[in-house]
This record gives sequence, structure tokens and C-alpha cells, in this order.
Amino acid sequence: MDIKIYLKEQCVAVDAALDRFLPKDTELPHSVHTAMRYSVFAGGKRVRPILMLAACQAVGGDTERAMPAACAMEMIHTYSLIHDDLPAMDDDDFRRGNPTNHKVFGEAIAILAGDALLTEAFKLASDPRFAGGCDPSGRLAVIHEIATCAGSYGMVGGQVIDMESEGRPDVDLATVQYIHTHKTGALIKASVVTGALLGGAVGKQLSAITRYGEAAGLAFQIADDILDIEGTTEEIGKDAGSDQARGKATYPAVMGLAAAKAEAQAMMDEALKSLELFGPEADPLREIARYIVQRRN
Repeated sequence: MDIKIYLKEQCVAVDAALDRFLPKDTELPHSVHTAMRYSVFAGGKRVRPILMLAACQAVGGDTERAMPAACAMEMIHTYSLIHDDLPAMDDDDFRRGNPTNHKVFGEAIAILAGDALLTEAFKLASDPRFAGGCDPSGRLAVIHEIATCAGSYGMVGGQVIDMESEGRPDVDLATVQYIHTHKTGALIKASVVTGALLGGAVGKQLSAITRYGEAAGLAFQIADDILDIEGTTEEIGKDAGSDQARGKATYPAVMGLAAAKAEAQAMMDEALKSLELFGPEADPLREIARYIVQRRN
């Protein structure tokens, strides 16, 4: 399969669904709805929702059933980026090649836009109109998985340790691994696990998909660390070298660039190995794992 064509087609489908599910900017309060849509439609790759749809497909499920939860995951991811860019955190001027939310709408509206996206995500994921045949206990399991991976035991926890480790010369590999598996890896893992749950996965299938999500999530963030060094500002959509400039705790910083590349490759291999019990229905997941490591943006 051509992964670039697949990603483009899936991105179009996710964008169309997000447009349906998000509040319109013509609805009150206009300012916060405009800010929400600004960041959601600022050119994201939609890796997390596409992974959810691909995981649902891999276990033989109906991807339309997973689409509302996939959009909810993208809303959570976007909220985290809006807040991550704020002056109190990373203080970034650009995201995905565009001015960050607070640069356009001010800090107060940016904070509220992030808050609203997080809340809207759970409103969407819990909406019975979009249950798609999923029983209440299954829907509850999906919401619980997403909430766990988004909170202090997941993404938020990783962000906290990331900020507390910035500029510290004594940060070790275990700390970097904690940051990466929580700040980035948690939502990627949640994406594939919830996709599999919505597709009806149990037992060995669910265990294999979970292992895939853990390995792919770590590979994704290591690749980001490498791109911050080797990529250009135009390629990555934000200031290249910003991690190094801030003294961020990254794999290249503690292992060196060559070892970080080897680790990303090892995580990709682990992700692929976890899918051995699946047939061609899991090919999108396999190709996404390869894309994660080889991408230039």
C-alpha cells in the first residue's frame, strides 16, 4: 500500500468529521469557537485518529463506529498543543507553520479554547447518538482509557516531568523514557487501544494492539527528538533546534544522535513484531509504524 495516499485519504475523512462535530465559529461564544477551530484545522497530520481507525480495521471492526472517538482524540491532542505553546510552558510562537493560538487570540482565549476542546472531546466520546452499536460497558471502557492516558498518569504527567527536567544536566535515560511514554506515547497508545476496543478486540488481539501502541508511541517521540536536530523549521513547522536551545530532556541529549536513531528503529521493529498474528487488515498499522520513524515532519 502507498502510505502517503492512505494517510491523505484518512486525513480528509477525519477533517470532514471534525468539521461536523466541532462547534461552528458562527455560534456563541464566537471568539472561543473560532480559536478552537483555528488550532484544530492548522494542518495537523491526524496521526492519532488515523491510528484509531487503523486499529479498528485491524481487528475487523467498522471504522465509522470509531470516527467520533477518533475526533475526540484529536481534540484532546490539539488542546494539549495549545496549552503546551503558552508562555508559561514552552512559549512557542509557531505551531505547524502558523502563529500559535495565544499569538492570534491572546492567552486567555487560548487557555479557554484548550479547556473547551478537552471538554468537548468527552462530550463527543460519551454521546449516545454515536455509540454505533457499542454497548454501554464498551463505551465506558473507551472513555476510561482515553481519560487515563490524557491525565496525570499519562500525557499531563509527562508534561510535568518534561518541564521539571528542562535545563537539568543530571537527567537520566529513565526520566526521558518516562517523559516520552507519557507525554506523547500515552495518547498514541490510547488511540490504538480504543480503536481496537471499538472494533471488538479481546484477548490476544487487544494485547498485541496494546504492545504496538506502546512501541509506536515511543518511536514517534524519539523521531520528533531527532527531527528537532536534523529537520528544518519549514519541515517541522516550528523552530528547529528548540529542544536543544531549551535544554529539553530528549533521547539524543542523553544517548547521542546515533543511539537515538537505533532506538527509534528498534521500537519500530517491536511495533511490527507485535502485529504478527494479524493479516493484511493490519497493513495500515505496519506502514504507519514505518512512516513514524522515516518521516521528515
